[in-house]
Amino acid sequence: MPPDRPSDYTPDPLPTGALPDAELPPSELMADNEGERLDVFLSRRLPGLSRTSARRIIDEGLAQVEGSLERASYRLHFGEMVRVHSSPTPAAMVAEPIDIPLDIRYEDADVIVLNKPVGLTVHPAPGERNPTLVNALLAYCPDLQAIGDALRPGLVHRLDKDTSGVMMVAKNAPALQNLQDQIRARTVEKHYVAVVAGTPDPLQGRVEAPVGRDRSDPRRMAIVDGGKPSTTEYTLVERFLDTSLLDCHLITGRTHQIRVHMAALGHPIIGDSIYGHPSHLIDRQALHARLLAFDHPTSGLRLRIEVEPPADIEHLIEVLRGSGSVHGADIGGTVGPASVPPPPGEQAQGKRWRKSRHRSRHIR
Repeated sequence: MPPDRPSDYTPDPLPTGALPDAELPPSELMADNEGERLDVFLSRRLPGLSRTSARRIIDEGLAQVEGSLERASYRLHFGEMVRVHSSPTPAAMVAEPIDIPLDIRYEDADVIVLNKPVGLTVHPAPGERNPTLVNALLAYCPDLQAIGDALRPGLVHRLDKDTSGVMMVAKNAPALQNLQDQIRARTVEKHYVAVVAGTPDPLQGRVEAPVGRDRSDPRRMAIVDGGKPSTTEYTLVERFLDTSLLDCHLITGRTHQIRVHMAALGHPIIGDSIYGHPSHLIDRQALHARLLAFDHPTSGLRLRIEVEPPADIEHLIEVLRGSGSVHGADIGGTVGPASVPPPPGEQAQGKRWRKSRHRSRHIR
């Protein structure tokens, strides 16, 4: 199991009778056999490809599982996406240094904490043409190339391309292992600024709903039965006329987790074209990683780094304030479970779902 995958990882089962790679580009395949070796999977699913050739493709970095490079012996899980590239490129073999300015907020011999800008992809992929954060990091700190994955050297976690905010990067192998262990133990504290449609009820809540790949569109994530356990806490900071400013505390770190959970509550993030709707006020999802707290990998001291939202989110908030607002502290309300609908098909199959009194958890 890759070191950055949570210890409670569970695969997303495929729906009965589904064609795993239906309507997907030829270079993308969905795993349809739990536990199958990656090289065996490629030789079975790609016509005329021998197992030896499959291993060569994998060794050259031309096959990725959920965006990560894996060994030929890697055991696939149901629903994992495998992307295969037809010919090697420099980006497929190694990330190259590119001189891009970095907004460093903290640095020592073990760790870098930075503010990732909007529009910058975190790490390259085979065939990726645009510069990434990893390219910038290698220009700033060339020794990172030997730390961890060839295309993700030093990376402890990721942010979406259009999500801004604070990230940490390990500068040596022991620090990388330590920080990844903290991620798995869920002792790393991560808070996000999110502007959402409407106002959640209750005003402070906890969403516990499993997130996995959307079975109707494998490029999206969704709340699905059998998905990875996922928990988000939110608190109303400020309420506007028909939108709200939230603080979202990420307990687990699933792909698109906050975006999926807020959309499931009926309060999608403003500007989120995938899980909500585009906005004329901002050209990306209004989501910013505001705060990161973790134990220093060598000293053990607790580090707490906060990064203010960028200009586009600040402008959005000012515009929304102009429409009228009430600060969260002045609003009466209750703290309780957020109401999340059960995964599709559960009610139809006669399964009983309810919320606990103290938190929003699906209990079968």
